[in-house]
Amino acid sequence: MSSRDDTLAASIRAIRDYPKPGIIFRDITTLLGDAKAFRQAVDDLVKPYADMSIAQVAGIEARGFILGGALAHQLSAGFVPIRKKGKLPHETVRVAYSLEYGVDEMEMHVDAIKPGEKVILTDDLIATGGTAEGAVKLLRQMGAEIVSACFVIDLPELGGRKKLEALGVEVRTLIEFEGH
Repeated sequence: MSSRDDTLAASIRAIRDYPKPGIIFRDITTLLGDAKAFRQAVDDLVKPYADMSIAQVAGIEARGFILGGALAHQLSAGFVPIRKKGKLPHETVRVAYSLEYGVDEMEMHVDAIKPGEKVILTDDLIATGGTAEGAVKLLRQMGAEIVSACFVIDLPELGGRKKLEALGVEVRTLIEFEGH
């Protein structure tokens, strides 16, 4: 790990046995509260895409909203919220996605993405990849050209990155942690 990676890793709080025994929850609220680490994370995530004319950044509820807004600002792009079913006020498109123990649905406004627009998908962490995979399917359903899926954290043992790459999506992460 580089010193830049060490700075980011040190800014993320690990909470053991949350939300259930055996899980180590990687809490980025401490990174968000550290101005230097937050700026570094945003800068590092957008750097490869600065000259690519990104039209929209799509953020997955809820931490993806925070990162997505910052990334969109840096890229002079719009921001598209991807939310759980029933949370958006206008006409929506919806997709079902797999959770560890079941299925849920996410949606976005039907007019949020124009076909062919270059889009970056973001969230705080990629674990099993079920939510991100659902978001990719939703964006593609709307005709988006997904340039990349960007996350601060990768938990590689859980296979989410591979799941997205199998869909032909470039995945960009800043740091990895072992376990789940």
